[in-house]
Amino acid sequence: MNELSIMHAGMLALSQQGHCVFRANIGQAWTGDAQRTADGCMLIRNPRPFKTGLPPGFADTFGFTQDLRPFFIEWKTPTGRVRPEQRLFIEAMQARGAIAGIARSVDDIGQLLNQPKGKSCS
Repeated sequence: MNELSIMHAGMLALSQQGHCVFRANIGQAWTGDAQRTADGCMLIRNPRPFKTGLPPGFADTFGFTQDLRPFFIEWKTPTGRVRPEQRLFIEAMQARGAIAGIARSVDDIGQLLNQPKGKSCS
């Protein structure tokens, strides 16, 4: 399974267990002075890129358990690498008492949601 498939299966499992889960999305686009051309296309003069969404490293999914404990889950394949900013984000959330970590399969959810406060990410 790829990372997206693992995440979708995990989100479904979380919601079926009664947890509230959200997908974190980010993006990049261009802004500038828009001008429509004769053929109906849009031309952007003085283009500037901008990023939307969340800070670097923010987990793929986040939400609340049934008993309202916040959680942040970064989904990876069994061999997927955790970027330094993702590790820092997870550690920062754990330091603040939230459940946070890496899930490489749906089976990891139970262990992750039952982690004690301050547990290091895998």
